[in-house]
Amino acid sequence: MAQENKMGIMPIKKLIITMSLPMMISMLVQALYNIVDSIYVARLSEEALTAVTLAFPLQNLMIAFGSGTGVGINAILSKSLGEKRFEQVNRASNTAILLTIFNSLLFVLIGLFMAKHFINSQSSVPYILENGSAYLKIVNCFSFGLFFQMMLERLLQSTGQTFYSMITQVTGAVINIILDPILIFGLLGMPKLGVAGAAYATIIGQITAACIGLYFNITKNKEISLKLKDVFTIDPKMISRVYAIGIPSIIMMSIGSVMTYLFNKILLVFSTTATAVFGVYFKLQSFFFMPVFGMNNGLVPVIAYNYGAKRKDRIIEALKFVLLMAIVIMVIGTIIMQLFPNVLLRMFDASEDMLAIGVPALKIISLHFPLAAVAIVLGSTFQAFGKGMYSLTISIARQLIALIPSAWLLSKTGIINNVWLAFIVAEITSIIISLLFFRKLYKTTIEPL
Repeated sequence: MAQENKMGIMPIKKLIITMSLPMMISMLVQALYNIVDSIYVARLSEEALTAVTLAFPLQNLMIAFGSGTGVGINAILSKSLGEKRFEQVNRASNTAILLTIFNSLLFVLIGLFMAKHFINSQSSVPYILENGSAYLKIVNCFSFGLFFQMMLERLLQSTGQTFYSMITQVTGAVINIILDPILIFGLLGMPKLGVAGAAYATIIGQITAACIGLYFNITKNKEISLKLKDVFTIDPKMISRVYAIGIPSIIMMSIGSVMTYLFNKILLVFSTTATAVFGVYFKLQSFFFMPVFGMNNGLVPVIAYNYGAKRKDRIIEALKFVLLMAIVIMVIGTIIMQLFPNVLLRMFDASEDMLAIGVPALKIISLHFPLAAVAIVLGSTFQAFGKGMYSLTISIARQLIALIPSAWLLSKTGIINNVWLAFIVAEITSIIISLLFFRKLYKTTIEPL
């Protein structure tokens, strides 16, 4: 008889901490990398920082495809473990590798044929166009590193092996941090590659992390069996199940790319400096959002497993605990951005113009952090129960119906500080819809367990 997985027997608070803490640490390191990466790029010039900022929406689209596919795999695999359906666990894990290959090939094509057009649609400044498109081509054409890193980490997380997932992600991020200055500025005898150096540092870190993730899944993850012949056995039923859950998540994160792209275009009406501020904000906010996402990555398999095992009490306890922790983290984030905006911006060699725009921006936008904590946790809860359409609806309402239209309308006042208020409008919209959907989920799915 198979031994009971820890997700079904360990006390909930201890389980959440042991599963989430490694992922929170790894995501904090990832957030630190994001910040350090932009700090080095900003030392080249403000235009270099803008080039990377304009590349971010397409880069985020890759993350959307990888993460969304991982959400589908995560929910199916953890639920199957809870139900003791081990054959389905292996079908899901091998299908995960096949889908990762497909995602990689798609973005190689996008990198080869669309990178320059994408940057040109936002800016025609020669330096920004040249460096932004070069950055995108590199990260897209070597995207197999990112996709395999993400999926192999998801397989470890789905079976509760979050410590090994942490090692994988931290190693990749640390390699990025070390290589960034070497490749950007041409240290230790290396050529000075500028913005392209940041891209090469990124893909080297991702490929290394992917190799480590594969090693851990083969040697340490005893609850799945990866076999080459099974990887290339197409299972249409399993693929459709993965994307029934994953496509809403992919679309949801892709909407984030659309939002960033459109928000950049709204800000470019004011100045390229405003766009650079927006890019800096995204890097800084990740330091607070990433730990919450890390907790969510620990929460999803716990909820999915106990849903499969019909343990309502454990589901509710896990959800309450993670909600409390997420709100505390986000309140701390708001306080830091209210008290030290100048210090945060000066890390990016901010000019006086950048400080004039950035200080009020950070203070205004950070007011929505505590509300965002609740919406993020509830969104992950919907995904754990296979209700990806709930999360998709919330994302569309938040980013396309509330955020972008309100930002565009507020930009017509000619006062850039008004544009940042759109984030608060969007988050209020998001929290209202999230609570309504959770009430429905509770009555129809959780309460009857």
